Amino acid sequence: MDITSKLYIVPTPIGNLKDITFRAIEVLKGADLILAEDTRTSGKLLKHYGIATPMQSHHMHNEHKTVKGLVERLKSGISIALISDAGTPAISDPGFLLVRACVENNIEVDCLPGATAFVPALVNSGLPNDKFVFEGFLPVKKGRQTRLILLAEETRTMIFYESPHKLIKTLGHFCEYFGEDRLVSVSRELSKLYEETIRGTAKYVLKYYTSKPPKGEIVIVVAGKD
Repeated sequence: MDITSKLYIVPTPIGNLKDITFRAIEVLKGADLILAEDTRTSGKLLKHYGIATPMQSHHMHNEHKTVKGLVERLKSGISIALISDAGTPAISDPGFLLVRACVENNIEVDCLPGATAFVPALVNSGLPNDKFVFEGFLPVKKGRQTRLILLAEETRTMIFYESPHKLIKTLGHFCEYFGEDRLVSVSRELSKLYEETIRGTAKYVLKYYTSKPPKGEIVIVVAGKD
């Protein structure tokens, strides 16, 4: 595969290391530089596949400062592959700022297809997936109530990301703002050994996880308003 001077957006496995494409491995091996959200986390994946390409940190705390320099390096003719800790970069992960800067500077961007957590969670849910809205993480404090009041009227299926220690609070808010009978599906540890999907009313799923505190990466899928 001929790796040319451009920005490659490369999805990486969300759990199972086998969930990576042949093309993704070729790009990561052939690029001049890999931008990684956490070089320690990504280092395990690269080592597993024998990828020795140099890495540089690119995360939410430094991306504003590094974008300009990266654009200049791309203009000079090098190829850069951007990865996140898991899944597709720029989906609730760093990436948007660099992609936007590349587009503004007429630098080619090539986003490879691959793993992202919300798609299998949506399909697994059994809820309508012909129309849906991806909300990512809800605001932690400021704006959270306003967002929930707005989303209470949303008729499309809704998808959220959540951390395990905030899941109970979020499910409680869904009961409060969407109603206890609103259908919810929680997928946890997708593609990993202890993967599970719990489906039911918001009240039932809240009760389940109150008795069994969750661990791992979580995707919540919520039915839209009838």
